[in-house]
Amino acid sequence: MRLPATQRLRGALLGIAAIILVGACSQKDPVSRGKISAFDTTMEITLIGINRQRAVEIASVLESDMQMMERAWHAWMPGPVARMNTLFNESDSPFPAPPSVLPLLRISKTLSEQSEDLFNPAIGHLFRAWGFQGKPARCLRPPSKDLIDEVVNAKPSMRDIEIVGFRISSSNQIVKLDFRDIQKGFAIDRAISRLQEMKISNASISTEGNLRAIGSRDGHPWSVPVRGPGGSGVLATLQIRGNEAAFTAAAYKHSFSWEGKLYHDIIDPRIGYPAEGASSVTVLHPNATTADAAATALFIAGPKDWHRVAKRMGIRYVMLTDSQGRVHMNPAMQARVKLHARNRTVIISEPLT
Repeated sequence: MRLPATQRLRGALLGIAAIILVGACSQKDPVSRGKISAFDTTMEITLIGINRQRAVEIASVLESDMQMMERAWHAWMPGPVARMNTLFNESDSPFPAPPSVLPLLRISKTLSEQSEDLFNPAIGHLFRAWGFQGKPARCLRPPSKDLIDEVVNAKPSMRDIEIVGFRISSSNQIVKLDFRDIQKGFAIDRAISRLQEMKISNASISTEGNLRAIGSRDGHPWSVPVRGPGGSGVLATLQIRGNEAAFTAAAYKHSFSWEGKLYHDIIDPRIGYPAEGASSVTVLHPNATTADAAATALFIAGPKDWHRVAKRMGIRYVMLTDSQGRVHMNPAMQARVKLHARNRTVIISEPLT
């Protein structure tokens, strides 16, 4: 549930003020950490070689940028995306795309087509039907089968959206955009670019077990833990080399229980229900945008089809844990990951290159 604006602003200011100097090997390489609020979550920033005062200034800039992007891309609050969805629903006539949304729309269309439409931001009606748009888990219930069938049979996809210059249109009035499976990655990539413009060479931004980093941490690689099935314990640790991102799509992140069954928010657009077969997928990629979208697509593809879809998307590092607890990965990912879980079946695929 979204907090009132005053509470969010108070939390944001507290997050910025919480940046502290946590230690260093020398006075030239301080480590500054801070937290910012955006996209209904908390993002942690780690800056190397930046003093406390400068770190506070940087965090303030990034938070302002992130919250501006959140307002622009929000799927159901008043704003550019909501206006686009209304126009898609009313007519198939072209209209000018909001400049704040057009770059995200373009990359989403490309990645959706590469993923065989498994990553599909056009199924906002399904997300709305399932209630994963701002409602707390205790209030969620499965939608009616008739409603799901209506959307699935209409087959909304990013292929229905035509982009000609700065004008867009949709040939399918059921298209409703929701960038939930890519917007955090895209926003974090933009934040990293902003840091690089500020001449910062060593930094990371992380949220909900996902991480995008540049450079190193005092000469050592960054690392990110991958949680086990159900979200308990640490399944593995993945090292990040230089300019890379690791994103995980998992059934445990956002879910609810109803009549003894667990429903998560990674919806298979082909059937309108939560995808089955996988419990988590971690993707390593040079940018967070692709890693974010691909993790969702490969989760939906599941143990049988993840390898084919990963090749189509140009992904080189994948680790998938299936619903039986078996770990699937390609040889290149095997060389990058350290498994902590014992007695777990590991299945190594053919190379992805």
